[in-house]
Amino acid sequence: MSQPNDQRLFAVILGTNEIASATAIQLVRAGYCVVLSHDPDPPVIRRKMAFHDALYTDTAQLEEFVAERVDDGVQVYQALGRPPQILVTWLGLLDLPPVRHIALLIDARLQKRRITPDLRRLARLTIGLGPGFSSTSNCDVAVETRPGKIGLVTDTRWTDAADGVASSLGEVGAERFVYSQCAGRWHTPIEIGTRVYRDLVLGHLSGVPVLAPRDGILRGIARDGSEVPAGVKLLEVDPRGRDAQWTGTDQRGRAIADAIAAAIRLYAARRSTHWNPA
Repeated sequence: MSQPNDQRLFAVILGTNEIASATAIQLVRAGYCVVLSHDPDPPVIRRKMAFHDALYTDTAQLEEFVAERVDDGVQVYQALGRPPQILVTWLGLLDLPPVRHIALLIDARLQKRRITPDLRRLARLTIGLGPGFSSTSNCDVAVETRPGKIGLVTDTRWTDAADGVASSLGEVGAERFVYSQCAGRWHTPIEIGTRVYRDLVLGHLSGVPVLAPRDGILRGIARDGSEVPAGVKLLEVDPRGRDAQWTGTDQRGRAIADAIAAAIRLYAARRSTHWNPA
């Protein structure tokens, strides 16, 4: 028998990218009903490693999990009465608290250019991922997401600011990405997982051709028809040959999800200690 919807653990994740999606899988396994709330900036490019495309196709599968799109608060409320599941929505953060009080709120948008909001008091526990978070300023628990530093920030400092240096993949850094040179509408006929070659035209941004930066497998690309701002990632080419990955969760996503699970346990332990000093 499923729990009534006033008892189901309700988690909201801001973002529909691969990190948000790996986190959603971790949480649904722990018994949460999870809602991923879309934010258009920056655009999601690793779409086969995320639940993002459910916004356009009603459902999206990642590993053995299928996420469904919901369009209003009534659908979210109804989902809270069913077994734990993953939902994806266009609804924003302010649209979701009226459905029911949020037990867990995670900002997984990995914003590098915008000021991060103060999430505290919007949920029982709030967690900020990546640049711009501190447990004394805008969230209850902050989590570092940079490769080599993934984990909880257990003191009062801020998470590391974005340094503009891309992580390495197969010993290749920023040169595996193409960034938008201007704001505009993006069009592409190329599917993720396609083998591409240097200088192959992969799409057009406001009519200007965009070329593959190198040989490899197309790991990510902004969805056809997207409006994109200037200076964001449009596409990524995986240079690792047979070791290329463009579907499923990756090691980084799983490590961040594990750090979030540790944050939840830490917070629960702190509350338990506070309530029971003995």
